[in-house]
Amino acid sequence: METDPDRSTRTSRSPQPSGDPRWVAMFYDPSSASWRQAAESPDRTPVLYAIGEMTQVKRARGDEAAVALWGPKDGEWQRFDPSAAAAPTEADSGAEAGSPAEALSPAPADGAARPGHAKLAERMEDRRHQVLMAGLSKAGLYDLTPDDVTAVRTLVDRVDETTLRRVAHWMAVAGAPAG
Repeated sequence: METDPDRSTRTSRSPQPSGDPRWVAMFYDPSSASWRQAAESPDRTPVLYAIGEMTQVKRARGDEAAVALWGPKDGEWQRFDPSAAAAPTEADSGAEAGSPAEALSPAPADGAARPGHAKLAERMEDRRHQVLMAGLSKAGLYDLTPDDVTAVRTLVDRVDETTLRRVAHWMAVAGAPAG
């Protein structure tokens, strides 16, 4: 009888979370060969953000990230594809009504449609601003002109946090005294 050499590295399917349906991220823990709940919220946005951050950390450590995203659909639990949830494509917009892809499409932009979303967006913007300002300070740029403030605001609005951290690192290295 042949055995599958990859059998020991395969992850089992994520179990459905307990309790009332809400947005839940489950990560597979290879050391215990089990799934662990990593993030939960009544709103999808913070859970997707947590998936992105946790996946980055795991990969930075050299680990593989196995993620399952669970959420509510018609009052019941529904498993969603985390990669499709994080980056909806144009193909998703043509999905049939009631499909998981439709459930993952962004809600209307007004803050009342997704409670907590505006606060999360503001917090993330503040973090990006703080990262950029710290980089400028380390480079020795403390007194910003109005044009500098506009440039910082533009970068914060248009560039993701990881890229801003890299730019801040470059500024810190450039501003460090030659040794």
